[in-house]
Amino acid sequence: MKIRFLLAVITSLLFFSACERVVEFELNDVSPKLVVEGTIENNEAPVIYLSKSQAYFSSIDLNTLANSFVRNAEVYVSNGITTHKLKEYTVPLGPGINFYYYSNDPASPATAFFGEINKQYSLRIVAEGKEYTATTWITDTTRRIDSLYWKPAPAGNPAEKVAVMIKATDKPGFGDYVRYFTKRNSEIFYPGFNSVYDDQVIDGSTYNVQVERGIPRTGSTPEGYSFFDKGDTVTLKLSNIDKATYDFWRTMEFTYASVGNPFSSPTKVISNINGGGLGYFGGYATQYRTIVIPR
Repeated sequence: MKIRFLLAVITSLLFFSACERVVEFELNDVSPKLVVEGTIENNEAPVIYLSKSQAYFSSIDLNTLANSFVRNAEVYVSNGITTHKLKEYTVPLGPGINFYYYSNDPASPATAFFGEINKQYSLRIVAEGKEYTATTWITDTTRRIDSLYWKPAPAGNPAEKVAVMIKATDKPGFGDYVRYFTKRNSEIFYPGFNSVYDDQVIDGSTYNVQVERGIPRTGSTPEGYSFFDKGDTVTLKLSNIDKATYDFWRTMEFTYASVGNPFSSPTKVISNINGGGLGYFGGYATQYRTIVIPR
């Protein structure tokens, strides 16, 4: 029986290898596009990162990323009443390597402003002879955090692992969107692996759900990444977002998850940048909660 099974497997492999067809794709060279990552939160200044897209088969390293930043652009943010020209800032990362972003200019305090709940904001960028625009809302905080708590991780996980849980209430009425981040101890805030959600299922209800630990996107996903450890101080950042911001991150995170999967469907990342740019400009109505997990 084992010999028959082995022969069947070998025959199948020979059959499929004989039918194999080499398919080659020739990708056309595409001019680099402006990539925008822009945010404005309640009680925070707008922050805009500008870079250029890279070719599909480009080798990416720290120098490549540093050289991709778009310098000396004119960047304006408006709240509908006041328009403020942002200033370019430089952050040294190492010898000869700098990081650049645009934010409020202290030299023009009369026009500088911070984000506010229930307000619309517009972005205008003039870079390398082209103009790009986008709009966003800082919506109301329709998702209320009632409490954070923890419980032991399911059986099969190390004893020190715990699941952080949230009890939250969603305001009645469909069309609420959120994005969340977590911070563990002295780490920075990282978004969840799937960080954006709508209210199609939980509209108008109070619910309990696990808050999976946020992780950086720069490496493989570690085993048990969704749990925290006993002794951790965990801060949850929960932000209501508008539909355009939700669509951008929904499609972007689907693309992250499908990398390397030959059976995944092609996905177009949905941008709200007008003028031929990529990326997004998003408003965040943010609230925070912190829990200290005992050892």
